[in-house]
Amino acid sequence: MPHFTYTDLHTFTYNIFKKMGCPSHDAELAADVLLKADLRGVDSHGVARLVGYVRLWEKKRINVRPAIQIVHETPSTAVIDGDGGLGLLVAPFAMKVAMEKAHSAGTGWVSVRNSNHFGIAGYHAMMSLEKDMIGLAMTNASPLVAPTFATERMLGTNPIAVAIPADQQPPFVADFATTTAANGKLEMLQRKNEQAPLGWVQDMQGNASTNPHELSKGGALLPLGSDRDRGSHKGYCLGSIVDIFSAVFSGANYGPWVPPFVSFLPLSKDPVGEGIGHFLGAMRIDAFRPADEFKRNMDQWIARFRSATPVADQERVLIPGDPEREMESIRLKEGIPLLEPIVEDLTALAKRFDMSFIE
Repeated sequence: MPHFTYTDLHTFTYNIFKKMGCPSHDAELAADVLLKADLRGVDSHGVARLVGYVRLWEKKRINVRPAIQIVHETPSTAVIDGDGGLGLLVAPFAMKVAMEKAHSAGTGWVSVRNSNHFGIAGYHAMMSLEKDMIGLAMTNASPLVAPTFATERMLGTNPIAVAIPADQQPPFVADFATTTAANGKLEMLQRKNEQAPLGWVQDMQGNASTNPHELSKGGALLPLGSDRDRGSHKGYCLGSIVDIFSAVFSGANYGPWVPPFVSFLPLSKDPVGEGIGHFLGAMRIDAFRPADEFKRNMDQWIARFRSATPVADQERVLIPGDPEREMESIRLKEGIPLLEPIVEDLTALAKRFDMSFIE
């Protein structure tokens, strides 16, 4: 599998966003968000998605020069209209607003409408760490998930990310879909020509399946837990909470009306809101207790969990954020691996814009 340096992929991605018409500073930020996914090993949400953004732009479903604005606010809350912009830009704007409100009010909560896919939720939650705050980010997404006992696709993968600073220890960063697996992982299996594990998808009749192409046949992703006996009702609840906070709060589309990420699927003829919705939050630690005391306790919490006795075939117990942080360190040194189908997609994309892909 070929490897590419972060710098080369970032430059290529930046240039694609520039070709789409993004201002330089926006293209830089969009590339930062997208490449953070590749660095952290979330390959399904990195440059593999770049072609998808371009196709949405070609369909005039992404505004590359949005007038992002606050349309309603209180001292600690806000609603933001993303003006159809890249979620890669809209969400960081919203997180900055949340942090500004947290700075003055202790906590800040922002719901977003009229946006698009925002990359990995973890990027936005981790922005709070720079200000010694706790961050939260979530978003609704294309309806590909069947609620427990349903065959109809009603929810998205609807991820949740929480970033919590520590003192000497690295931060706690949880970033997860509310489904057993994200759609991007199915796409990666398709490119590898591999089967999906049981519990990821069901066919259009609601039967368990291992076919990674099941969604194109009318099937659905499964909520976290996979089935009722294994707690899928809990994943269904989590995905529903994300949908309500992200969209019913803000006036974005929710449930089955959320716009699809893939450009070949039509938009709903009867939308219930505007675009995709996000929800972001920031909490100043000293709004609850002295920050230094909290972070010392977080160090103790992390150290104790790390020292938990592992099961026989495991080397150690991990803390949320460990695998991604370690992967980032490796990939900054050794490069980012890309599957051949992704390289082919990016090469074709470069040709589309009269550019060269990385040599």
